[in-house]
This record gives sequence, C-alpha cells and structure tokens, in this order.
Amino acid sequence: MTFIALIPARMASSRLPGKPLVDIGGKPMIQRVYERAVQSKADQVLIVTDAAEIQEAATGFGASTVMTAAEHPSGTSRLAEAASILGLPDDQIVVNVQGDEPLIPPAAIDQLAEAIAASSADMATLASPLN
Repeated sequence: MTFIALIPARMASSRLPGKPLVDIGGKPMIQRVYERAVQSKADQVLIVTDAAEIQEAATGFGASTVMTAAEHPSGTSRLAEAASILGLPDDQIVVNVQGDEPLIPPAAIDQLAEAIAASSADMATLASPLN
C-alpha cells in the first residue's frame, strides 16, 4: 500500500490568525506537524497552502509545498485542488493531516491509510476518544 500525506495550512484562521507559524518550542507549528507526518509510512508529504509566508517557512525546513487558491472553505477542498495540481489518480490514497496537530502520532496517519486501503470508502476520518 502506498499513500501520500497532505497538510493543509492557511494564515487566515479566524480564531488564531497565522496559526501555522506560531512558535512551539522554537519551531513553527507547521514544522512540528510536518516532522510527525514524515515519520509515518507516507511515500510523500507535502504542505498545501495559499500563503507565501507558509511556503517560505516550509522551504526553510526542507518541506515541499503545493500552492492553492485562497478561497477554499475547508482544508478538504484545498487538498482536492492540490490533488488536481499534482495529477493524482482517482485511486490514490491521500491522508489529510491537519496542520494544527503538532503531536499527531505517525502511527495514526498509517492507521488511517491502512483503513482506507482495506475498505471501499472514498473518505474516512481518524477519531480518538476524549478522556
């Protein structure tokens, strides 16, 4: 099984503008998320953004990016545009790794990709109980 991990990130968060670049222990949040995603079994990890500031930061820590339009209503629609830009085939497994989850376990990314591969679902969401 192969899969790609895409991380949507935008500067225009209504609750915390500039959230992807917020410093967490000396690194921007988006870098923390990216570092976790590359520890997964994903064949490729890309940051998908509409902001030059995020693209510049990502390039600075070695990540590749896909630039998309600014008017997306959700990260999912941003990833759909990225999949089109990348020319991904319809059967490509794409895991949407939220850009504001700096502590996401890499194994959880793999678990979701495996669940999609083993099912007939077109889409799935990883969930965890709150204790």
